[in-house]
Amino acid sequence: MSKAQTRASNKYQSKAYDRIALLVKKGQREIIKAHAEAQGKSLNAYINDLIVADMAKTASRDNFVADGHGVDSE
Repeated sequence: MSKAQTRASNKYQSKAYDRIALLVKKGQREIIKAHAEAQGKSLNAYINDLIVADMAKTASRDNFVADGHGVDSE
């Protein structure tokens, strides 16, 4: 990807998405990532799917994006 493409992608992402920092204990990231990949998902898609599933159990689901995803699955 060229520098111009990277800049354009970063600009789009900053306008279209919010970032959430997630801290886990050392070594947990790779364990979670391997679990996500075993399900055919990226780490980001896996975490978003967990959030959607949890929010579906509560009324706050109404405040989430209608298609059930806060971001596009990678």
